[in-house]
Amino acid sequence: MHFNTTIENVKLKLNCNGSEASEETEIAVNIGGVKHILYGDVLNRYPETRLAELVNRATGSTQDDLCALCDDYDDSKQEFYFDRDPEAFKCILELYCYGKIHMKRGICPMRFTREMDYWGIDAEYLDECCICSLNEVQTELAEIAEKVKTILDDLEDDATVTRGQRCQAFLWNLMEKPESSLAARVIAVVSFAFILLSSVVMCVGTIPELQVKDAKGNLVEHTTLESIDTACIIWFTVEYVLRLVSSSNKLRFVFSFMNIVDFLAIMPFYVVLILGAAQMELANVQQAVQALRILRIARIFKLARNSSGLQTLAVALKISLKELILMFTCMSVGIFLFSALGYTVEQSHPETMFTSIPQSFWWAITVMSTVGYGDIYPKTTLGRCNAAASVLCGIVAIALPVHLIINNFVIVYSKQRVLETTAKHEIELMALRAKEEEQECPEAAKMPSQASVDCSSVWDSTGATAQQSDRYIPYY
Repeated sequence: MHFNTTIENVKLKLNCNGSEASEETEIAVNIGGVKHILYGDVLNRYPETRLAELVNRATGSTQDDLCALCDDYDDSKQEFYFDRDPEAFKCILELYCYGKIHMKRGICPMRFTREMDYWGIDAEYLDECCICSLNEVQTELAEIAEKVKTILDDLEDDATVTRGQRCQAFLWNLMEKPESSLAARVIAVVSFAFILLSSVVMCVGTIPELQVKDAKGNLVEHTTLESIDTACIIWFTVEYVLRLVSSSNKLRFVFSFMNIVDFLAIMPFYVVLILGAAQMELANVQQAVQALRILRIARIFKLARNSSGLQTLAVALKISLKELILMFTCMSVGIFLFSALGYTVEQSHPETMFTSIPQSFWWAITVMSTVGYGDIYPKTTLGRCNAAASVLCGIVAIALPVHLIINNFVIVYSKQRVLETTAKHEIELMALRAKEEEQECPEAAKMPSQASVDCSSVWDSTGATAQQSDRYIPYY
């Protein structure tokens, strides 16, 4: 196919050493409407590439042989035509001049790798920054493929699976995957309501006006609140046991962080129940019971199981570990410095509140975090100047890392939304392909299996069809 309009006629000698290239070995290539004049001595620096092979066959070969290396060939103009991306080809030409390739901003890394494969160039010639971008995209595609595999695994009906395994998988989806069915969504909503209810009961139960006295005159929770709390514990216990039974890897389930939180949320109730049944009256046992009841606050962390936002926040904090360490380091240095200065300058005042440097740590923490309770404050001029400096340093120490942490949260949240949306679109495209294949060949049409989903198939289905992925259609 010939291009009727030439956008740009670029004559590139690509001779980085400044020497004159031989006119006898030049070839004319038209890349998506942009004409380039290339020279053989430069292209032969990398003889394994398509351009080097093309320039070596330019003389003494038939038109059919030349067309095997390009999309079309004009014998009268002696010009080779390629339906490729002209912007990507400009990056390809950098290899022959500089020995490295750098992707321009805005070019898709995965599509550029296909361009490199077409021109016979290995990925090792990419710059390090471009390799990092390519690795990030490949990681995202791997996550999308894993998400699609998980969805397909739920949809597939394997005949080799036993009835017990099928029931186990159904129960696991019912308790762990709210998006799998309507019943799973209802259970997730009920579980969320029980978590909120138990948290409210735990807080309300500490109000003295709502407490009652036992036989010994001690204030205890109201019986109604205890009954509600018991009902919540029963639900949490049943939920934990069902998830444990339906889990395919019991050991991994038990030592998972969120499952440890679930265990800590229900364990104090049964420990207190056992100790109460044993009628232990020792003071240290009663203190242990009170300490165990404090662990009930772990129930609030159960909200993270049903909240994608809290899960995203946890991931963002995890990848922002360096920024958090930087913030705490700066705060620790500032607290030690300003508390020591505050104690030194306030020590001479007869009514000083800074009795020691460790006692001044509390003042430095409240001032640098801009809370300022006012229970401890300087009374000298130098002490007030020190307090003002600590406030400014605290604002800087907190504000700078917080911006990076927020940025990481936005990146993780956006990536998670894109991952979920792309996975759903992939499943929809698979269903459409299966429907089209069923109409064309009913006996050969089948739903794509889990093994057929990989990074390349996910990318091809979301970006373009397999037939169009290796061709560039000019849009001018």
